[in-house]
Amino acid sequence: MALYWCTECIPLAVTALLPVVLFPMMGIMEGTEVCIQYLKDSNMLFFGGLVVAIAVEHWNLHQRIALQVLLVVGVKPSLLMMGFMSTTAFLSMWISNTAATAMMLPISSAVLQQLSDTEANAEEREYRLTAAMAGQDNQTFELDDTKQTNNKELKPEDNVCDMSPDSEQRRLKREQKYAKLLKGMSLSVCYSATIGGTATLTGCTPNVIMKGQLDELFPENGGIINFATWFGFAFPTVVLMLALSWLWIQFMFLGFNLKKSCGCGTNKDGDREAYRVIKDQYKKLGGMTFAEVCVLVIFTLVVLMWFTREPGFIPGWATVLFNKDKPYVTDGTVAILMSSLFFCIPSNLPRYKDFYLFSFICPYSVGSPPEAPTPMLNWGVVNERMPWNIILLLGGGFALAHGSEKSGLSKWLGECLLPLQSVPPFAICILLCLLVAMFTECSSNTATTTLFLPIVASMATAIKIHPMYVMLPCTLAASLAFMLPVATPPNAIAFSYADLKVMDMAKTGFMLNLIGIIAINIAINTWGVAMFQLNTFPSWANVTKSH
Repeated sequence: MALYWCTECIPLAVTALLPVVLFPMMGIMEGTEVCIQYLKDSNMLFFGGLVVAIAVEHWNLHQRIALQVLLVVGVKPSLLMMGFMSTTAFLSMWISNTAATAMMLPISSAVLQQLSDTEANAEEREYRLTAAMAGQDNQTFELDDTKQTNNKELKPEDNVCDMSPDSEQRRLKREQKYAKLLKGMSLSVCYSATIGGTATLTGCTPNVIMKGQLDELFPENGGIINFATWFGFAFPTVVLMLALSWLWIQFMFLGFNLKKSCGCGTNKDGDREAYRVIKDQYKKLGGMTFAEVCVLVIFTLVVLMWFTREPGFIPGWATVLFNKDKPYVTDGTVAILMSSLFFCIPSNLPRYKDFYLFSFICPYSVGSPPEAPTPMLNWGVVNERMPWNIILLLGGGFALAHGSEKSGLSKWLGECLLPLQSVPPFAICILLCLLVAMFTECSSNTATTTLFLPIVASMATAIKIHPMYVMLPCTLAASLAFMLPVATPPNAIAFSYADLKVMDMAKTGFMLNLIGIIAINIAINTWGVAMFQLNTFPSWANVTKSH
C-alpha cells in the first residue's frame, strides 16, 4: 500500500480499499472487522465539516469575508501581503485549501494590476510636469498635456515622453517590480492556505487522520484530542509560522525595507485606486441575503459547539447533558447535526402566502398551491463537491493501523526502534519532522500521514515517550509541502497563475520548510508540553487492542 500510494499507479482511494480484500484472505482480520474501520467517528466529523464548508462556498460567504478583511487592512505592499495571508489562512481553516487559493489569487492579481496602472499614470504626469517646468516643451505641448490629463486618455502619436529612453527604462523597471510582487503575492497566498489548514481539526485531512489513528491505537486516551484542544495547540503555531513566513517572503520579493514596503512616503493616488478596486468587487456582491445570514449563523454555532463540547479546563455542555458516564456525544455528532440543517432551512425567507395554513383559511387569495421552498443545500451540490475518495482514504488508514496492531507489526516495529532510547526526545522529534517534510514533497500529505503515524506511535510506546510528542509534530510536518508545484493543489494553482519558475518555489519553499519545522518544535516543547503533559508517559499508552 505504501508503494502504491507513493507511485499512484492506481487511484489512492482504490489502494485504500485493499485491506478489505487482503486482510481477510491473509487471516489477519475478519471481513466485518475490516469494513467497520471505514466509517468511524472521524469520518463523520470530516464529512460534516466539509458540508459546512460547501455551504459557505456555495453562497459565496467566503468571498465577502475576504474582501471585507482586505478593506480593513489596506493596500500597502507589505500590509497587503499580510492581509492576503491572514485572510487566506483564516478561510482555509474552514474551507478547502484549494478553494481558498483559487478565490484569493484573482483578487490579488486585480489589485496589483490596478496599483501598476496607477503608478504608471502618476509617473507619466510627474515626467510631463518636470519637462514643462524645465522649458523643454512649448505651449502647444502644455495644452495637449492638459487636454490628455483631463480626458485621461493618452494617444500614442501625442505621447512624446513615452518615446524617451528614460521613460522606457522606468516602464521596464516598473513591470519587473510588479511581476516579482505578483510572484511573491501568489506564493504567499498558496503557502498561507496550506499553513492555515493545520489550525483546525477539520482544516485538512492529516489532522483528522491523526485523531482517528490516536483513537484507534490508544482507545483509552480519554478523548485527549478534540476540536478545542487541537485548536488550542495548533492556532498559536499557525500564527508563528505565518509571521515568520511573511518576513521571509517579504525579504525574497519586496526587500527588507519595511518602511518603504509598508507605504511610508509613497503617493496616495495608487492606494485610493487599488482600494476602489476592492471596494467595487465588494459592492458587486450586494447586501447579505437570507441564505448568507443563515450560513453565517450555523457556521458560528457549529464552531462554538465544537469549542464548548469538551474545553478541558471546565465541563462542557456535552459532559453536563450527555456524557456523564460514557462519551456519547462527539465532535462528529455536532458536525452531522449542524450540517443537516442546511437541507432543512429554506434559502429564501418564506412569504405569508406561501404557507398552506393561509391558503386553507383564505382559499381565494392564492392562485395556485405554493411550492416547497428551496433549501440552502441539496444533495446534488454536496455530491458534486464532496471528495468521497478522501473518506475512503481515511478508512484505509484506520484499517491499516488496526491491522498493524492485530498482526503484531506495530510491536515488531517498536522493538526495532528501541536503540532510539539513547537519543534525546527533542532530537527524535526534529529528525522525524525533517523526514516527513521531505517525504510529503513527493507524496500526498494524506498518504504520508497514514503511513508514518502508526510507525511513530509504535516507536513512542517502545522507548516510553508520550505518543503525541511525536505524532502531533509529524502530522503538522506532513502539511509542509512548499518546495514543488506538484506537492499540493494550492502550489500547482499558484505556479500556473503567476508564471513562476520551479526554482522560485524551491528557494522560497525550502526556507519555509525549515521555518515550519522550527515553529512546530517550539510549539511542542512549550505550550504543547503544558497542554498535554507530554513530559510523562501516559498510562493509556500501555494499553493496546492486541491485549
